Amino acid sequence: MTSRERPSEDGLIARFFAPLAGEGAFGLKDDAACLSPRPGHDLVLTTDALVESVHFLPEDSPASIARKALGVNVSDLAAKGADPTGFLLSLALPESWTEAWLAGFAAGLGEASREFSCPLLGGDTVKAKGALSLSVTAVGEVPAGKMVHRMNARMGDIICVTGTIGDAALGLRLRTAPSWAENLSADEKAHLADRYLHPRPRYRLARAVREHAHAAMDVSDGLAGDLTKMMRVSGVSALVEGERVPFSTAVSKAVAVDPNLFDLAVTGGDDYEILCTVPDKNLDSFMKEADSVGIMVSAIGRVVAGHELPVFRIDGTERRYDAGSFSHF
Repeated sequence: MTSRERPSEDGLIARFFAPLAGEGAFGLKDDAACLSPRPGHDLVLTTDALVESVHFLPEDSPASIARKALGVNVSDLAAKGADPTGFLLSLALPESWTEAWLAGFAAGLGEASREFSCPLLGGDTVKAKGALSLSVTAVGEVPAGKMVHRMNARMGDIICVTGTIGDAALGLRLRTAPSWAENLSADEKAHLADRYLHPRPRYRLARAVREHAHAAMDVSDGLAGDLTKMMRVSGVSALVEGERVPFSTAVSKAVAVDPNLFDLAVTGGDDYEILCTVPDKNLDSFMKEADSVGIMVSAIGRVVAGHELPVFRIDGTERRYDAGSFSHF
């Protein structure tokens, strides 16, 4: 298809994105959306950019890219205890874009938007000279004053994490056909690949986080590195029992074959689980609420005094990760 046959920007928006618009977006016919929080609530805002070959690969499906773009932002909201209310999308399309690609992207975005109850409010679509890039700004709500910050971890708190750790990092590594993958079943390989492609934001846990956690953040750049960030800004440190870090069957089997993969699992990114610290007195209630919405939570350690890097205690040895998270710079 030649560029002359492509729809105009207005036509592109009307065809692919207007059907996803939520209340306050005016069908994407205006220059801005209008959004008011419910009485007694604060707005919480977060944004993440995704760039081809950095956050996703050129061969990834457009629906997967769309789901990831929205999912990583909804994950941030959940870790703040916020319920999603809508999002803005900025999309920079390369010269080679096609209507088929965009249709797949819009379909994946719509599916994720409906699942997360997070409608499209507006955004911008432009043509880029380089690689595909996109940015989502998500908006959520919390009862006034209830946003959960990352800098409020307190000495004695129990460190908790949702789901399983390391699946996405090993899922990405699978693309290089590593020898350890020979020990995994087809289903286990598919599980790892899916966790890299499709984040599972724990938005159903938002209420429990805001009711029971002192501090929280989502694990986007690796458990070890994100835990370090949380402890540093809270002025404390942490002790993690390595055997309590939750691994899927696939990751456990891979680590059994190559123990060095433990380090990749706890430092690799794209988990998009919730990392939080919970006081002892709240732990049982937090666990029960998580179970009631079908989300596994593991208590992996405790907040301790000090300013050193968190310690991961594994088989009688102690490890600290001084480069424990992904960084763009």
